[in-house]
Amino acid sequence: MRQLCLFWITLFLLAGCQSTYYAALERAGIHKRDILVDRVGDARDSQQQAQQQFRDALERYRSVVQVEGGELEVRYEALDREYQASERAARNVRNRIEGVEDVANALFREWRRELRDYTNRDLRAASERELKRTEQQYEALIQRMKAAEKRIEPVLGVLRDQVLFLKHNLNARAIGALQGEYRTLSANVDELVAEMQRAIDEADLFIRRMQSAE
Repeated sequence: MRQLCLFWITLFLLAGCQSTYYAALERAGIHKRDILVDRVGDARDSQQQAQQQFRDALERYRSVVQVEGGELEVRYEALDREYQASERAARNVRNRIEGVEDVANALFREWRRELRDYTNRDLRAASERELKRTEQQYEALIQRMKAAEKRIEPVLGVLRDQVLFLKHNLNARAIGALQGEYRTLSANVDELVAEMQRAIDEADLFIRRMQSAE
């Protein structure tokens, strides 16, 4: 299955068209509903990884500004690595959310279009109710994910400022000047982690609902 998916991904990249990509997967028996569930799971995982990364970055920042001793250059480089890793985690979260949105939009467009193909009114009405229910659940999910993603920039902003400042002011006095920012950064990380946890919980709920409806 993994090799098959890689083949279709390659085909998509060559074609440069999402509709071609989804059509190819449909022919392989992989439907948009399944892709949505998989991408929601991937987005959830990326947020779990981001949670840990930002905790690590906060701890590294604390070790730089609050722990006595140690080579300043080494401590700065360690903080810079955590910042760069946090940037990558943020990009991954954003990309995963965009992937969820893309397949969800494709799924709902297809679902609404296919409602016109029914000849049985009762079946059409039942499918329309299920579509509305799924759209509502998806809206709750994507709002949670985006709310968590918005919490990332305040944390990155603080980290970015501190790393830039230390780059050109690597001395004990500069370290002391940054100690006051730890409380702000810690509060921002706590809010980010909490918001991401709410998004993770919403993703788990969405996945369970989608799987139970199959």
